[in-house]
Amino acid sequence: MTSMSHRPIVLPSHGLSSRILVIKLGSLGDLFHALPAVHILKRQLAGVVDWVAQPEYVDLVKCFDDVDEIISFPRKTFFRDGLNCIRRVRSKSYDYVIDFQGLLKSAFITRCARTNKRIGPSYAREGSHYFYNAVTGPKNKNRHAVEETLDITKYFNLDTTPDSPITQKLLFPLTFPVKAMKIPSPSVAFVPCSRWLGKNWTPGHFIEVGRALQKQRSASIFLVGGPNDLTVCKKIERGLGKHTTNLCGKTTLVELGSLLQAMDLAVTVDSGPMHMAAAINTPVLAVFGITDPRRTGPYGAQHRVVKDDRITDDPSMSRVYKRKDALDLWEVPADKVIEQAMEMLEIVLQSQS
Repeated sequence: MTSMSHRPIVLPSHGLSSRILVIKLGSLGDLFHALPAVHILKRQLAGVVDWVAQPEYVDLVKCFDDVDEIISFPRKTFFRDGLNCIRRVRSKSYDYVIDFQGLLKSAFITRCARTNKRIGPSYAREGSHYFYNAVTGPKNKNRHAVEETLDITKYFNLDTTPDSPITQKLLFPLTFPVKAMKIPSPSVAFVPCSRWLGKNWTPGHFIEVGRALQKQRSASIFLVGGPNDLTVCKKIERGLGKHTTNLCGKTTLVELGSLLQAMDLAVTVDSGPMHMAAAINTPVLAVFGITDPRRTGPYGAQHRVVKDDRITDDPSMSRVYKRKDALDLWEVPADKVIEQAMEMLEIVLQSQS
């Protein structure tokens, strides 16, 4: 196996397009973090981009216009169904295989691919770097996760100037034609839950924000989440009453994208749907507590974050803040979120007039 290098690969000068295999298995937010980099690769290097993802994300990745073929990696049933995945990975020869996951399982797929150029991320762990020919650069976790994936563009010396915007092509089918519904406008999505209990904002605060938006802006509220979020969303629904649509547990990921695409604003906690809404340019107002928005906040200048100012980068507190059940360790007053939401809706409504 060749040794790793941080030096950029010399690109072919024959003018032919490349075939690239992207490996980003999950999770939901991580898929959207990789999209800007993949868009640049597609536009400037590739005629074909194939993507390996876990089965639960295959239909979602089909909505990424820059992707030509999706290969399903059966993470939970690999010993039973993995051979088909490996066969599909090996059915083509690739100019470059790029692992954006940086874990042992994704590096294994990288090694199975037919290529001479296996490239891993700066944040590779679990020994995955042993499977690569090269990595994209030195590790630097003091930046947004999107910026980490964009290391690949620097590695290839690709153009990321304003004349070549990194806005990715992502469009969901119009499953939820919210604008055609006979409901008050504006439409606001609430995403009150994350997989970490410690990242959640209390239902009572979401109720306060919803009531204010309904009273002052005649807003229609849409509650979204997974099956595990039903109790929380039911509580918020009861607290808001009319002009509230509870779709918690009732949408696929593609349907969720369609809904968020039609929203005027999304008020969220740090979660996968937050990154989805940001990626499709729906304005996002994110409420952050124990996690760092500089690394995992909504990516883009039009989005805003309201954070508990008491949460600091004090190393002595980092272990406490990172507890997955640390719900009571942070607090963001509802009035701060209401103020930001009103300002953002005013901007949206002015742009629509």
